[in-house]
Amino acid sequence: MVEGVCRGERPWHDKLLTFTAWCNSHLRKAGTQIENIEEDFRDGLKLMLLLEVISGERLAKPERGKMRVHKISNVNKALDFIASKGVKLVSIGAEEIVDGNVKMTLGMIWTIILRFAIQDISVEETSAKEGLLLWCQRKTAPYKNVNIQNFHISWKDGLGFCALIHRHRPELIDYGKLRKDDPLTNLNTAFDVAEKFLDIPKMLDAEDIVGTARPDEKAIMTYVSSFYHAFSGAQKAETAANRICKVLAVNQENEQLMEDYEKLASDLLEWIRRTIPWLENRVPENTMHAMQQKLEDFRDYRRLHKPPKVQEKCQLEINFNTLQTKLRLSNRPAFMPSEGRMVSDINNAWGCLEQAEKGYEEWLLNEIRRLERLDHLAEKFRQKASIHEAWTDGKEAMLRQKDYETATLSEIKALLKKHEAFESDLAAHQDRVEQIAAIAQELNELDYYDSPSVNARCQKICDQWDNLGALTQKRREALERTEKLLETIDQLYLEYAKRAAPFNNWMEGAMEDLQDTFIVHTIEEIQGLTTAHEQFKATLPDADKERLAILGIHNEVSKIVQTYHVNMAGTNPYTTITPQEINGKWDHVRQLVPRRDQALTEEHARQQHNERLRKQFGAQANVIGPWIQTKMEEIGRISIEMHGTLEDQLNHLRQYEKSIVNYKPKIDMLECDHQLIQEALIFDNKHTNYTMEHIRVGWEQLLTTIARTINEVENQILTRDAKGISQEQMNEFRASFNHFDRDHSGTLGPEEFKACLISLGYDIGNDPQGEAEFARIMSIVDPNRLGVVTFQAFIDFMSRETADTDTADQVMASFKILAGDKNYITADELRRELPPDQAEYCIARMAPYAGPDSVPGALDYMSFSTALYGESDL
Repeated sequence: MVEGVCRGERPWHDKLLTFTAWCNSHLRKAGTQIENIEEDFRDGLKLMLLLEVISGERLAKPERGKMRVHKISNVNKALDFIASKGVKLVSIGAEEIVDGNVKMTLGMIWTIILRFAIQDISVEETSAKEGLLLWCQRKTAPYKNVNIQNFHISWKDGLGFCALIHRHRPELIDYGKLRKDDPLTNLNTAFDVAEKFLDIPKMLDAEDIVGTARPDEKAIMTYVSSFYHAFSGAQKAETAANRICKVLAVNQENEQLMEDYEKLASDLLEWIRRTIPWLENRVPENTMHAMQQKLEDFRDYRRLHKPPKVQEKCQLEINFNTLQTKLRLSNRPAFMPSEGRMVSDINNAWGCLEQAEKGYEEWLLNEIRRLERLDHLAEKFRQKASIHEAWTDGKEAMLRQKDYETATLSEIKALLKKHEAFESDLAAHQDRVEQIAAIAQELNELDYYDSPSVNARCQKICDQWDNLGALTQKRREALERTEKLLETIDQLYLEYAKRAAPFNNWMEGAMEDLQDTFIVHTIEEIQGLTTAHEQFKATLPDADKERLAILGIHNEVSKIVQTYHVNMAGTNPYTTITPQEINGKWDHVRQLVPRRDQALTEEHARQQHNERLRKQFGAQANVIGPWIQTKMEEIGRISIEMHGTLEDQLNHLRQYEKSIVNYKPKIDMLECDHQLIQEALIFDNKHTNYTMEHIRVGWEQLLTTIARTINEVENQILTRDAKGISQEQMNEFRASFNHFDRDHSGTLGPEEFKACLISLGYDIGNDPQGEAEFARIMSIVDPNRLGVVTFQAFIDFMSRETADTDTADQVMASFKILAGDKNYITADELRRELPPDQAEYCIARMAPYAGPDSVPGALDYMSFSTALYGESDL
């Protein structure tokens, strides 16, 4: 392991400088430094401290004595720890280190550097040295005059160091001003900037490097590895901060759900505690009204107060189950509510409430039935008496009125029917009067306390009943005499009505048709209206004859009334149509006929003009519509064919887009014709199946389709370049996709997508495990659950790696990165790396750090990270 350490013109000078600076860059974190590497490590104490800092682990307790045996013991503990990490130590013993053997000491330090600073560097599965060299080559590849092939002479001109810094922090070095023939300036510039801005100590001497034919390889590797860790740490810090933010956001959401559950459970239990004593109150009331009020209060409780609480109880259980599910899915411990607020506690309290509720309702009903039995007999008399009195109210006045003297025949007949119904009703009420008298007699026999008022009321009912019978007979005789006087003229009224009604309807329909604002869209429709109007005019002479016959019937009725002095209180009972109305409507019809003639003539001329506009629009639309459809089909074929590279397809599509845009003036001409059609209120066109809306939608779809297809090809190019997919792979993906896209829709259904994956080598079986794996893949390529997979989503999936899930160890490792590999972290470091709200969240919940390397204000991020995934009060 130490072979070759002492080679070179200045065997140890470069290594001493480099290794000392490297050790101090880590020992500074523990608050100490070394001046002489072979002397300061002789007692083994700083050597053990260095190993604890760079490994993050605790070594065995060191010996504090000054004797040689104590020093050898400490060095052996350090060497044992190095060996435990898989490092094979050859020819390095504790005695040589204690004796200050510079060769062995430098060999041991180089072993530590290889294990803890270089071994973990791996780029594309290379060894540590090769990985570090490959990393340098990739980072400096864009810089001219830089050719990193080794860790000695490739770095002599200093441009390699400057290129590494400029690649990651371009604001620190003006690389364009550097010259290859000025290596001292280049090296000193790189060393000074690294020490000042990157916290990388100056491990090399510029003059030594320039003055040495072959700089020391191990010194150069040690210094370059510091650049690798410095620049890779920034990305790790950002990743760590993002992981912590994600974990803390989940924890904050869970805490809010816990607080909501506790409050809702407390409020519900308090309501149950207040309600149960009210339901258990069994003090009876003395009156029916009071007991009914209690029942009404209970019904309000069942209708208004309890249903919201039922909803709260249901929501509480839902919230509890949702919270437990979220905790389980995020690897958190189950939520345990406060004592007495478990779901089972709430269910028990609810059961007590319903038991008290059931007993309370039964008690209310029993009390009401008891009071009903006491008041039943007296209430029965009052109810029947009230019903009878309400029925007889106004009956005497009705029987005494003489409304038949001015009534028509139909009204007289109606009055007779009504009177017969009243007589039947009167006979039916005879039983109620007898029941009232029987109940009053029973109350007298039972010595009811209010018997005098009952007897007076019963006597009044009986006297009124006798009077109603006499008045009923007298009214029947008067109605029958009046009926005979009116029957003689009824037939004439009926004949007048039968002929006047249809004639009146005919005139009203004629006026409505003559005044109707017609809406026609073709010449054929206006010609039909004109023909119908001529047919109507031919019926007018016969209509005038019918009018004169109806007026003659009315004159005959008037003669009969005057001859027999009949008292006609009203008009014709069969119709409200008067002779004056018939004559007035007839005159109006005669006036409307010439107006209709003029309107039909004007509309005929307008329809001829509209027909010319239809033909002009149809001729253009029948050309533009098929052109749009043809272009849509051509674009569809281009998007799924694999002729040439993606760039060739993109150029072809852009040429199509240009030709489509040049077609726009013809669309504008069609819009002008369409505007003329709209202004003329033309709504259909038999000369074409295309409407302007169809043309607009087709044109917009054409523009959208060509733009979307161009965008899809551009995205495929971006995906190919970003993911390193070759054109042959892209063609293979497109061929597989097109093969299973049998309907040429540009998308795959779930079964088509599954068959495509199997054809590409994915092992997706029909067992439950295979179905679960396919469901996971579908959630990636179809996150919106549309049931289809686009080609872009298919390409993204073929080059995507799934993200890992967080654990307590990962969160702890993230905090360690933010803390600069310390076992604790400070509030300032949290506020610098995390968003303000989550930084304060951590500061409020982290316990003080109590380790031996603690400083004022140190916080224990390890226990905090463990608590996020275990038993915790967070």
